[in-house]
Amino acid sequence: MSVSAYKRVQRDLESPRSVERRIFSRITADLETWGQAYDRAETGLEKLSALKGRLQVALSENTRLWALLRRDLSEPDNALPTELKASIISISMTVDRLTSGVLSGTGRVEDLVGINRPFIDGLAGISGAEG
Repeated sequence: MSVSAYKRVQRDLESPRSVERRIFSRITADLETWGQAYDRAETGLEKLSALKGRLQVALSENTRLWALLRRDLSEPDNALPTELKASIISISMTVDRLTSGVLSGTGRVEDLVGINRPFIDGLAGISGAEG
């Protein structure tokens, strides 16, 4: 079986929760990897330089992921409890605010990672995870 066929079968067998976890994990790993230089930067020019390339892509993907979650949670047929949906929507708006801070040079990428990690743990079913 070719690698692409194996990956296609794997995707077909994954649960939505597993897919969400995989996407969150990949984006968060990119934020961690590419955000280190940004968070260590001391000048605006260094931060701007760190924003070029992969970090900017990771920030965009993270923003899109949270926007998709927000849209899904706003659907009338979403079965999650109302209070949980409201909390996650609120967190997604915090992600937007923090991302704007990073893009303006005042935020920290590690804050976005700190929001994503509990969701990854929760989707993995790790006890004590928030989200």
